[in-house]
Amino acid sequence: MAGTVAERDALVSAALLPPWGSGTGTGTGRGWGGRAGQAPHGGYLRSGAGGEPEGLRLPLPQRSPFYLQKIEDGHLNNSLGSPVQADVYFPRLIVPFCGHIKGGMRPGKKILVMGIVDLNPESFGISLTCGESEDPPADVAIELKAVFTDRQFIRNSCVAGEWGEEQSSIPYFPFIPDQPFRVEILCEHPRFRIFVDGHQLFDFYHRIETLSAIDTIKINGDLQLTKLG
Repeated sequence: MAGTVAERDALVSAALLPPWGSGTGTGTGRGWGGRAGQAPHGGYLRSGAGGEPEGLRLPLPQRSPFYLQKIEDGHLNNSLGSPVQADVYFPRLIVPFCGHIKGGMRPGKKILVMGIVDLNPESFGISLTCGESEDPPADVAIELKAVFTDRQFIRNSCVAGEWGEEQSSIPYFPFIPDQPFRVEILCEHPRFRIFVDGHQLFDFYHRIETLSAIDTIKINGDLQLTKLG
């Protein structure tokens, strides 16, 4: 990114902070909202006069309006470059999050989601979908939903507008309020294998045959994102 540190500081000072969503959901995994005061990368909002957001306690490059992420060959990387330098760009790691997976899924490809659970969570979800259309709704290859009230980690899929059989059996509930977590979704020929904090938790067999069509990741609910890969 061109320009001196002083110039970047001036741009950051002039930039308006993005609006922050509020509210949570407890439905089937569609339309969960972000929580008020939530900030990416473990940062938080500081209140100014009248309780309005004053700024983000984040390193300068992450506060910059030019801070973006890109997925390239299945990996998300930080970038301070111009949008013309990569094929796909999308906003910062703010929940709710939606990003494109370049080339879609394939056997051997892994998606990594790292974050911190909110202090008083109800639920959060991670979905891999075939596009990001809302009307008609995109097919959902796998939806993972952690429900804290019931201590369940539910998974399901939606094909041609029809939700399939929900699965909920787990050996233990792996998420703790106000604690970090690491979820890995490994794509294999017949299934997804789900790991949490390095431990294999369960498998989910593919209900969508064309793996390359699974090209979008969506994350919602009561968490802060710290890293995608």
